Amino acid sequence: MMQNVHLAPETDEDDLYSGYNDYNPIYDIEELENDAAFQQAVRTSHGRRPPITAKISSTAVTRPIATGYGSKTSLASSIGRPMTGAIQDGVTRPMTAVRAAGFTKAALRGSAFDPLSQSRGPASPLEAKKKDSPEEKIKQLEKEVNELVEESCIANSCGDLKLALEKAKDAGRKERVLVRQREQVTTPENINLDLTYSVLFNLASQYSVNEMYAEALNTYQVIVKNKMFSNAGILKMNMGNIYLKQRNYSKAIKFYRMALDQVPSVNKQMRIKIMQNIGVTFIQAGQYSDAINSYEHIMSMAPNLKAGYNLTICYFAIGDREKMKKAFQKLITVPLEIDEDKYISPSDDPHTNLVTEAIKNDHLRQMERERKAMAEKYIMTSAKLIAPVIETSFAAGYDWCVEVVKASQYVELANDLEINKAVTYLRQKDYNQAVEILKVLEKKDSRVKSAAATNLSALYYMGKDFAQASSYADIAVNSDRYNPAALTNKGNTVFANGDYEKAAEFYKEALRNDSSCTEALYNIGLTYEKLNRLDEALDCFLKLHAILRNSAEVLYQIANIYELMENPSQAIEWLMQVVSVIPTDPQVLSKLGELYDREGDKSQAFQYYYESYRYFPCNIEVIEWLGAYYIDTQFWEKAIQYFERASLIQPTQVKWQLMVASCFRRSGNYQKALDTYKDTHRKFPENVECLRFLVRLCTDLGLKDAQEYARKLKRLEKMKEIREQRIKSGRDGSGGSRGKREGSASGDSGQNYSASSKGERLSARLRALPGTNEPYESSSNKEIDASYVDPLGPQIERPKTAAKKRIDEDDFADEELGDDLLPE
Repeated sequence: MMQNVHLAPETDEDDLYSGYNDYNPIYDIEELENDAAFQQAVRTSHGRRPPITAKISSTAVTRPIATGYGSKTSLASSIGRPMTGAIQDGVTRPMTAVRAAGFTKAALRGSAFDPLSQSRGPASPLEAKKKDSPEEKIKQLEKEVNELVEESCIANSCGDLKLALEKAKDAGRKERVLVRQREQVTTPENINLDLTYSVLFNLASQYSVNEMYAEALNTYQVIVKNKMFSNAGILKMNMGNIYLKQRNYSKAIKFYRMALDQVPSVNKQMRIKIMQNIGVTFIQAGQYSDAINSYEHIMSMAPNLKAGYNLTICYFAIGDREKMKKAFQKLITVPLEIDEDKYISPSDDPHTNLVTEAIKNDHLRQMERERKAMAEKYIMTSAKLIAPVIETSFAAGYDWCVEVVKASQYVELANDLEINKAVTYLRQKDYNQAVEILKVLEKKDSRVKSAAATNLSALYYMGKDFAQASSYADIAVNSDRYNPAALTNKGNTVFANGDYEKAAEFYKEALRNDSSCTEALYNIGLTYEKLNRLDEALDCFLKLHAILRNSAEVLYQIANIYELMENPSQAIEWLMQVVSVIPTDPQVLSKLGELYDREGDKSQAFQYYYESYRYFPCNIEVIEWLGAYYIDTQFWEKAIQYFERASLIQPTQVKWQLMVASCFRRSGNYQKALDTYKDTHRKFPENVECLRFLVRLCTDLGLKDAQEYARKLKRLEKMKEIREQRIKSGRDGSGGSRGKREGSASGDSGQNYSASSKGERLSARLRALPGTNEPYESSSNKEIDASYVDPLGPQIERPKTAAKKRIDEDDFADEELGDDLLPE
C-alpha cells in the first residue's frame, strides 16, 4: 500500500515556499468550460460526493487509498479529477503543500506551531564595517566631492558666481586627494574617471562665467588632452566660445572646426549649432563671404530662422540685391512646425472642448507663441533692413516685401509692413504719403484699422489739428476698446481742450488695459499737475521712475513738482539726478543755479550758471545773472564781456550797450565809456538816458560836444512832454496805462529792471550802477536803471529748459508711431 507514497525530502523542510511557482497546464482554469470530464462531473452526482477524510475507517469494506503519492496506476477520484499524486497523461500531480501555513512533518512529532521560526532565537548581528578602513575613507571622500560639485552648480544657478567658483575649487582639491588615496589602495584602472571629468568640467565652467578665461582654457586643455576621457573633444566648442568672447576670432574658428570634426555625422543638430557659431564668428570678424558659405550650407541641410536671418544680414552687408531677395524668401519659407488647428475644437463634445481650453495656455502653447513671435521679429527686421536697398526706392522695396509676405504663411505681417512703410514716410517728412497709406489701412479689419487710426490721430495731434485727431482717436477706440495707445491719444485731444478730468479718465482706462503704458502714466501725472493735485501727480511720476530709471523727463517732472510744493532741497536733489543723466543740458544747469540762488548759495549758483553759459552761451537770463554777479563782486571788466554778448544776441535792445558803457565808466576807463555812449547814440538817437550820460561825461571831460548833446536832450524831453500830454488828453486820465507804455522814456531812475517777461523772476539784481540824477563817480549801490526798452517791440521771451521743452512738445503725443503694433 505504501509503495506509491513518496515522502518529501528532509532538505526541503526549511524551504516553506518551494514549488509555488511551478506551473502545470492541468490547472489552467481558463479552459474548464471546454473540459468534458469536468463538465460531466459537475452535472452528475459524482460532483456532490462528500470529500474523503484523511483517516481510514475500520470497516470491512476495502477501497483504494486516496492519498497514494506517485502511484503508477491512475485512480479516479470521486469528483471526476485526478487524485493527489496520481499520474494522468504522463504528468504527476504534486501533493498539496501545507507547510507554508506551518503544518510540517515536525507537527506530527508534537512540536509547537512556529510558522516564523521564532523558537530559533534572534539572528546573529551583522558584522560591523570598519570606519577606518581605506575603502570607507575613499567612499566618504567621493561623497564629499559630489556634494561640493552639486553645491557649486546650485550657487551658479542662484547667481552667486563667486561662491560657485570657490566650491568648484574645493571639489578639485578633494578630488586630487581622492585620486592619490585610490592609487595607494587599488590599481589605477579603478579610478573613477567620471567623477574626475565632472569636477574638471564644472571648474572650467565656473572659471568661464567668472570671466577668468585663461584659467578656464587651461582646465579645458587638461580635459581635452587626456585620452582616457571619451568624447572630450566636443569641449573644444566651449574653448571656441571663450576665444570669441576675447575677440580672438581666428582661434575661435579653429577650435569650432576642431569640435566639428569630433562630432559624428549622425548628430546633425550639434553639427548645425557649431556651424552657426562659425558663421557668427565670421560676421564679427567682418568676413561676410565665409559666413555666407556657412549659412548657405545650414539652409540647405536644416534651415532655421536664425540662420536665414543672419544670411540676409550678410548679403545686405556685401550689397548683393538679388541674393538679399533670395535669402529673404528662404527665411519666409522656414517651417514653424506649429499646428494651430489643434487649438480649435472640431465638435460640440464638452469633453473635447475642455481639453482644448486646457491646452490653449499650457507650456507648449507658450513656447509655440514665443517661436512665432521670434519668427515675426526676424522677418519684420529683415524686411525693414532690405526694403530701402533692394529696389530703386524704398517704397518699391516695401511693396516687393509685402507681396512675398502675402504669399507665405505670415500673411498677417503684410499689414504691419504697410504701417512701417507709412512710418518710414514720416521719418522722411513726407506726411502726405504717410497719411494716404494709413487711410487705406483704415478700411481693413479691426486690428489694422485701430492701428492706422491711432497713428493718424497722433499725426493730426502733432499738427495741432485737434478735431481730426479726436475723430481718428474715436475710430481707433471703437475698433479696439483695449488699445492703450488709442485711449492715450483720445485723452490727449481732451487734454488739449482743457477738460483735464475727462482726460484723466481716458488715461486711467489705458492703464487698466495695459499697466505698462508709460505714456498714459506720464500724461496722467501732467493732468494731476494741471489740476493742482500735486501729491497724486508726484505718486504717478515716482511710479514711472520705478519703471524708467534713467528718464530725464520723469526726473525733471519730479523736481518740478517738488519746486511747486515749495520743497527746494528735494527739487535740487532730483535735478542733480537729471544732471547725472544729461550732464550737458544748459537749461537744467541754469535751473539748478536759480534754485541755489533762491537758497542764498551764490557760489553754487554761479557754478551752475557758468556751466550753463559754457554749454549754451545765448541764454539771455543766464548772461544777465552772470553780469549782475560780477557787478556785485565789483569785477567790472568781467561783467563787460557778458553784456557785450547780450548786445550781440539782442542788438535792438539799448540796455545792453548802456550796461557796457556803465561798466567802463565804473572801472575808470572814461574814454572807452564815452566811445560806447557815442556809438549807442548813433544807433538809438532818441534814447534819453544815453544823451544824459553823454552830456554829463562830456561836461566833466571838458569837451565841446557837451552843448550839442544838451540841445538834443532838451529837444527830446520837450517831445516827450508833448507826447505825454496827447496821451493824457486822449485817454482821459489813464495815467497808469500811459505810465506802463511810456515808462521806458520817462527817465525815472527808481524803476527796477527784469530781463524776462515775467518781471520779478530774476534772482539777482543788477546793482552798483549810478542813476541818472547822480554823478557817475558815486560809489553807492543803486538798483540798475532799467528804463530802456526796445523801440521795435517787447523783448524776447525766455526759452524753456531743454528737458521741459521736450516734455512740452511730447507731453501727450504718441511719438513712436506704430511701436505698439510692430516688433522691435
